[in-house]
Amino acid sequence: MNKSVLYDAQGPRAKQRNILYTALFVVALAALAWWVYSALDEKNQLDWALWKPYLGGGTEAYTTYIWPGLENTLKAAALAMIIALPLGAVLGIARLSDHAWVRVPAAVVVEFFRAIPVLVLMIFGLALYAQYTDVTSDDRPLYAVVTGLVLYNASVLAEIVRAGILALPKGQSEAAMAIGMRKNQVMRLILLPQAVTAMLPAIVSQLVVIVKDTALGGAVLTFPELLASANTMSGYYGANTIASFTVVAVIYIVINFSLTSFASWLEGRLRRGKKSTGAVLGVQDTADIGGTAGTGTAA
Repeated sequence: MNKSVLYDAQGPRAKQRNILYTALFVVALAALAWWVYSALDEKNQLDWALWKPYLGGGTEAYTTYIWPGLENTLKAAALAMIIALPLGAVLGIARLSDHAWVRVPAAVVVEFFRAIPVLVLMIFGLALYAQYTDVTSDDRPLYAVVTGLVLYNASVLAEIVRAGILALPKGQSEAAMAIGMRKNQVMRLILLPQAVTAMLPAIVSQLVVIVKDTALGGAVLTFPELLASANTMSGYYGANTIASFTVVAVIYIVINFSLTSFASWLEGRLRRGKKSTGAVLGVQDTADIGGTAGTGTAA
């Protein structure tokens, strides 16, 4: 019989207790769902007329409001991800440098922007672009949203990268240096490939935050993203706020679930690809890896 080392097998009373808790939870969940349904029905929020623009087969709501808003959301999120990911990796690695002139400025930048709310960074960016650049008023909200997202999330990603690398056993780097590898080779060939797999769930969680935080630009900076389009859409179709925001919420769920599903698939693939073959390296193999074959330091 298989036994888990994480917890003891449940006895008869524990099994009965868990069944009771499960049944109570299901009843409570059903009661909550019924209460929500009754409240919406009482306020006539479930009338077909309110949901028809989205579920009735017409495309006007999607082509006029939802798709343009979704396009702006994805554009801002994609630009922020493309810039924040490498910038966060550079800052995270810089914080691990042995040189104080590299480590200290990187730490100051990370801690400074990580402590400021992303909305404040967006507002600051909007004022900056308005005062000191030639960016048009139509493009300023997008620039400001991307700037705020990049500055904040790059700082958070830097801490994720630093923590992921520090979480690896010190023996990894010590063994690599023992065969003659330089520090940049240890980081690039040994530590980072292992840390990326461990950091992937946290990185993807931060990417999900980037997608959701684009809504701040629509709420404050008049950036025409998905959530802002829901406000305009609900007003145009006549007080169907719940229907409009429900459709938008479902779209956000699909996007973020797709991100997390892709991350889970990628993490599993990376873990399978990094399984050891069991091969034993010879002296020449280790010398080649360490880049010492041509220096005469390894025979």
